[in-house]
Amino acid sequence: MPHETAARLRGFGTTIFAEMTALATEAGAINLGQGFPDEDGPREILEAASEALLAGPNQYTPGRGTPELRAAVVAHAARWYGRELDPDTQVQVTVGATEGIAAALLGVCEPGDAVVTFEPYYDSYAAGIAMSGGVRRTVALRPPSFGLDVEALRAAVRGDAVGGRSARRGDGAGPARVLVLNSPHNPTGKVFTRAELEAIAEVCREHDLVAICDEVYEHLAFDGEHVPLATLPGMAERTLTVSSAGKTFALTGWKVGWVTGPPALVTAVATAKQFLTFSGHGPLQHAVARALALDDAYFSVARDRLRTRRDRLCDGLEAAGLTTLRPEGGYFAIGDVASIGEDDGAAFCRALPARCGVVGVPVSVFCDDPDLGRTLVRFAYCKREDVIDEAASRLAGLRG
Repeated sequence: MPHETAARLRGFGTTIFAEMTALATEAGAINLGQGFPDEDGPREILEAASEALLAGPNQYTPGRGTPELRAAVVAHAARWYGRELDPDTQVQVTVGATEGIAAALLGVCEPGDAVVTFEPYYDSYAAGIAMSGGVRRTVALRPPSFGLDVEALRAAVRGDAVGGRSARRGDGAGPARVLVLNSPHNPTGKVFTRAELEAIAEVCREHDLVAICDEVYEHLAFDGEHVPLATLPGMAERTLTVSSAGKTFALTGWKVGWVTGPPALVTAVATAKQFLTFSGHGPLQHAVARALALDDAYFSVARDRLRTRRDRLCDGLEAAGLTTLRPEGGYFAIGDVASIGEDDGAAFCRALPARCGVVGVPVSVFCDDPDLGRTLVRFAYCKREDVIDEAASRLAGLRG
């Protein structure tokens, strides 16, 4: 019998980010494909990590996370959202938000459970659902507004023939048990409005869904407010909220995340997480606790700086002839290459490093429906202004 990847993970292969980064390296191109800043976060937080590393101990941390970080996560939730959490029973520290999402899915999903998410979706959701034995159903966020279609959501949750990719093919899983939501949203940059979130909450309550909310861009909403789903009526008891230090503090390599929610659901996350990594990054947890306590000015300045870079990149994309879907939050802007006569975003992205010396990522890789993102390309603006300007200058060649 041949030895090969388990059937549930076939088709995932190498991530698009690894593929496009390799192309960037080969061509000496500017990498606007992967969402990592090219400047590190606050100096005082880096120094706090260094001090903690040298002071030690550098051993296993408690499985739920250091007391300092759990207390800081609770204080952060109270400060920004008025949420009251118990640091001992309602917080689980994870090795980044990606592990938090995977552990949540592993902890709450039974094999065959239907899990609804919105497409385009961050690619780890599909892998996490597959690893948990779940059945993926998707609800399209369609350009240019990426607005919520509540009836499509209801249909996907019920498992109707019109709801989502898996439901269309008759997955036989019955009504959904879990909803995965990301706001601000990657890759579209959409910030779900309060009215949209209230509609989503109503569906969750009606169908007794567990909501897993990816809120890693919570402090990077430029247009409109970020409203945690857990703060809406009837949602605190059914919502796992996932966040991390990486995006807020420009420390993506640290991989320090956390999950909050009701004790029973957080225990489910902890049960899965303990057999993934158990614990990690003890000195960094101390530093992240310090970061979460930074004054309001840090968060507003970081948001405003990134908004300026968003506008800088979007202006450059538009000058290059790309119809640009200006994001409301997050790290990424989307350009539609149909406006320059292209009909395949994936082919465009694979040719772009040699053609212009810039790397983007095709949105189609984040979609189950191949037509939904066929001509859309995601570009990261979490870069220095001079890098963005150089990329815009190179992309201007597309007009030729």
